[in-house]
Amino acid sequence: MGLKVNAKLLRRILVGFVREEVTKVGVKKAILGLSGGIDSALVAFIAAEALGPDNVHACIMPYRTSNPESEAHARLAAEQIGIHHQVVEITQMVDAYFASFPDADPMRRGNKMARERMTILYDHSAALPALVLGTSNKTELLLGYGTLFGDMASALNPIGDIYKTQVWQLSEEMGVPREIIEKKPSADLWAGQTDEQELGFAYRDVDELLYHMVDLRMTRDELVASGFATSFIDTIYAKVQNSHFKRRLPVIAKVSNRTIDRDFRYSRDWGK
Repeated sequence: MGLKVNAKLLRRILVGFVREEVTKVGVKKAILGLSGGIDSALVAFIAAEALGPDNVHACIMPYRTSNPESEAHARLAAEQIGIHHQVVEITQMVDAYFASFPDADPMRRGNKMARERMTILYDHSAALPALVLGTSNKTELLLGYGTLFGDMASALNPIGDIYKTQVWQLSEEMGVPREIIEKKPSADLWAGQTDEQELGFAYRDVDELLYHMVDLRMTRDELVASGFATSFIDTIYAKVQNSHFKRRLPVIAKVSNRTIDRDFRYSRDWGK
């Protein structure tokens, strides 16, 4: 599959994935955080088609500095597909913590917000019960552009193997609201923040490089011959390499014959 996807086929695959992975563990519902951005909106659309709107729950979790447009777009997506949604304000709990650490920089504060939101989702998942759906796309996962045990946490992720460019394509196919598709991507962790400004490059440019680097497994020389700038190649390669710890489970020290993370790997379906 290149960056240009068969959106109708991809839609069927991801809808089937969510339906199977949720129901096979004995639950019927899913929950996710709706940020007002395209990734979470797309996951909500996929989940609603897979499980039915009544079985999808969303939490909208603004902080006091969040752009009001984010909440408005989250509500727009939820109301269009008819899923359950509620607003859970995180300002009080985050500010209570940072009252003891007033010099914390925006990165620390952003990470705390992301993890605070995930604890809320997992609490709601226990109450429903429901599985938490991830909303990180392949571009973000490869670059390490996410918070470990925050927005990168989930029980399953339907869009983790599609690039941001492909997220836009599938969103068009599934009818995600135009306002959400066309706005600049932002984690909305601080005022004025945009993903591409923070990363230093456009998603469409890095997707082209990542696709050739990761999916086509081109060497550095082949990437240069294909027209990619050496500085860009080296920058992205370093990001992928240095963020690998975010894409794997915690490593367990091996001291026995059957260590959990490498030797004892029965799937959850084993024995059925």
